[in-house]
Amino acid sequence: MKKVKNVKSVKTVKTVNIVKKGRKIDPTSKRQIRLAELEIRRANGELKKGRPINSESKRQIRINDLNIKRENGTLKKGRPVSKNSKRQIRLAELEAKRKNGTLSKGRNIDPTSKRQLALAAKLVKQNEVVEVEEMINEAIEEVVNKK
Repeated sequence: MKKVKNVKSVKTVKTVNIVKKGRKIDPTSKRQIRLAELEIRRANGELKKGRPINSESKRQIRINDLNIKRENGTLKKGRPVSKNSKRQIRLAELEAKRKNGTLSKGRNIDPTSKRQLALAAKLVKQNEVVEVEEMINEAIEEVVNKK
């Protein structure tokens, strides 16, 4: 550690020595020369890895055809749709009803079900209450108007 004196303040400065770990490398060894050549070939794009591609194989021909179809936008995915299938006929009918505005949403309601009968009874009671309230309001208005 060095101590540096200054007129105003004192600072301590650490000096750090960087040491490479591991064995020393001999750049003239056969392995290092081979690694350097590989690095140069890799930088130039001349290094080839793996098995070479046979461009005349069935798979490569199929891959090329698929790429051409992708570029043209003519590649079809999945199973073809049969227009005469039951499902497609049903979907076409639903779409036509949707366009006409005749499609009813949700399940059909059974008016004789217990729940629907209870809801109808509740609605009738509410209407009766509203009618009674209207009658009371009319009576009050008549009394107010007479005065």
